[in-house]
Amino acid sequence: MRYINEERINNLLIDAAKFDSRKIDLVLGKAKSLQRLTLEESAVLLSVKDPVYIQKIFNAASFVKDTIYGRRVVLFAPLYISNLCVNNCLYCGFKADSVNLKRKALSPSEITQQIQWLLKRGHKRILAVCGEAAPTGQSNIDYYVQAVKTIYAATAGKHRIKRVNVNCAPLSVSDFRKLKASGIGTFQIFQETYHDQTYRSMHPSGPKSDADNRISAPDRAFAAGIDDIGIGPLYGLYDWRFETLGLLSHIEHMEKEFKVGPHTISVPRIEPAEGAELSFNPPHKISDEDFKKVVAVLRLSVPYTGIIMSTRESAVMRDALLSLGVSQVSAESSTSPGGYSDNRKANAGSQFSLGDNRTIEEVVASLISRDYIPSFCAACYRMDRTGEAFMQLAKPGTIKGKCSMNALITLKEYLDDFASASVKEAGYKMISRYFKQLEPADQERLKLFFAHVDSGLRDEYV
Repeated sequence: MRYINEERINNLLIDAAKFDSRKIDLVLGKAKSLQRLTLEESAVLLSVKDPVYIQKIFNAASFVKDTIYGRRVVLFAPLYISNLCVNNCLYCGFKADSVNLKRKALSPSEITQQIQWLLKRGHKRILAVCGEAAPTGQSNIDYYVQAVKTIYAATAGKHRIKRVNVNCAPLSVSDFRKLKASGIGTFQIFQETYHDQTYRSMHPSGPKSDADNRISAPDRAFAAGIDDIGIGPLYGLYDWRFETLGLLSHIEHMEKEFKVGPHTISVPRIEPAEGAELSFNPPHKISDEDFKKVVAVLRLSVPYTGIIMSTRESAVMRDALLSLGVSQVSAESSTSPGGYSDNRKANAGSQFSLGDNRTIEEVVASLISRDYIPSFCAACYRMDRTGEAFMQLAKPGTIKGKCSMNALITLKEYLDDFASASVKEAGYKMISRYFKQLEPADQERLKLFFAHVDSGLRDEYV
């Protein structure tokens, strides 16, 4: 598999196996200065087993996350527009030979219905998730572009979706250009596993069986002008330490070739999926404690990137991971096409089972109770703070001020328009508390934004 040197990764893990407290302290000191870690340094942290030093890793990850992004946590919802697929990934509920799966590709009117349901709940950011097949008579790219445009066009009163990110199959450079022209934010694609032999065994047929075509998809997206890319492995297919170093090797390639690393990293674990026997007994299941360590080490290794946690994980796990580096979470998710407005039939034709079924308001309330600012912001995409421009703000932590300000504006919008009385009370107290921490000039600026929200204006940002 291109960009991945398996021998190097295995040797790094062997070398890092011996506990060296001095080396660990040096790596943590470097990480807390917001510097990128090398593969060797990341391997050192991944190999730590001592509980005292694991806690030091956790503390450092919390420090780095708060230093760069502050207390804001971005919320989004996935929209599965199709479960049509021609691949046979052994772990996936959408695989082509799942004969009992109810197949569905949403029409424009059905997509609009789904988005209106989500808008009425308060969602403003969407991740469109696409199977690797299009409805009869359409190409993949034409279906994807039509879906993105339909999502942006949908309204519910004064509410619209601010940003559509897309998770789809690898495309050609010309098709990526069409996707960019539709107005997407981040293009997201998961390699699933960075171990070549495992990749081939887990993807026996279909276009996805070509590992090199998949791992080079971000390169083609960059070439097409998409400069915000999301990547990640699927934990459970192979050894979690190897997968993490494989991911970091992929990031090294991106930084070397394009001067930009991933905008986001996702860290999904395999969850049970009907029709995919392997998903019920993953070959390399990762424990909860090791999973926490992965998130913390990724935060320290790639401090500038957003880390996404989906509703695959339980509410307890998701809440715990917020302090270890997670900066974006999905809420009130369905993994089946039509699963929102159709009486929430989330298990009909779903990709995998969910661990967190809380409503968006319950997630908002939980974040507030833990002193995290729920954010529905999409300002960076509107202000051209993407790609290298975003990295220049994120790496030194100067993005935090903009993130915090926009989080407070969007939280007030949510509270005014959607929240129950108890959540309103808690949220307004949070806004007041953070308002008092701002510099006088920022307080005056925020007062003006809040006055605009009170007058009915929406979607203002800095």
